[in-house]
Amino acid sequence: MLYFFQQEDLTQTALEVEPVVEEKTLSLFDLMMSGGIGGQVIIGILFILLFVAVYIYFERLFAIKAATEVDQNFMLQIKDSVLNGNIESAKIRCAQTNSPVARLTEKGISRIGSPLEDINTAIENAGRLEVYKLEKNVSILATIAGAAPMIGFLGTVIGMVLAFHALATSSGQAEMGVLAEGIYTAMTTTVAGLIVGIIAYIGYNHLVVKTDKVVHQMEATAVDFLDLLNEPA
Repeated sequence: MLYFFQQEDLTQTALEVEPVVEEKTLSLFDLMMSGGIGGQVIIGILFILLFVAVYIYFERLFAIKAATEVDQNFMLQIKDSVLNGNIESAKIRCAQTNSPVARLTEKGISRIGSPLEDINTAIENAGRLEVYKLEKNVSILATIAGAAPMIGFLGTVIGMVLAFHALATSSGQAEMGVLAEGIYTAMTTTVAGLIVGIIAYIGYNHLVVKTDKVVHQMEATAVDFLDLLNEPA
């Protein structure tokens, strides 16, 4: 009986002495803000670039989507007006349609009576202007896609330099925990830079595909209009 009580006391004492290990959690915000002034500045710049990239992407996406919306009967109406000699009606129909295809067609209609080469040149010039409008600010996305990872890597290099500087100034006696914290905190800038770069890169390529679709649509319209002028009277 005495042995039983002694064994129970030892077990209870062991449970009381055993330390409780608390799991240390670190939120994403704390991780980004724990990089010192340099890391916070880099993260702030990357957030600004992310906002600019997202804004440009959606602004251009809606603009390109609006440019692709053309009435399926538009060219048929233009063809009927031109064949009937009602040029003014065709111009009015183009002016009422706010799209690159309509503006290209209007430019060609305004040159009716000139040689086909001059009409084709006028349409090509108007097409270049419309493409320039569609691609407005899209190049900024490409710049952000390339610059964001480099900015993030710059923050990492700065953090690594500061970590090893702390090691050097402590004569090699710096705690490994302090060094590890500085290193993984510095790596967060690279992660943030890659995230921003990937988002901007995907957005840029998606807009390029959408713009190419509008360009092909304008080219098809130009060909149809020139074929209309070549039809025998």
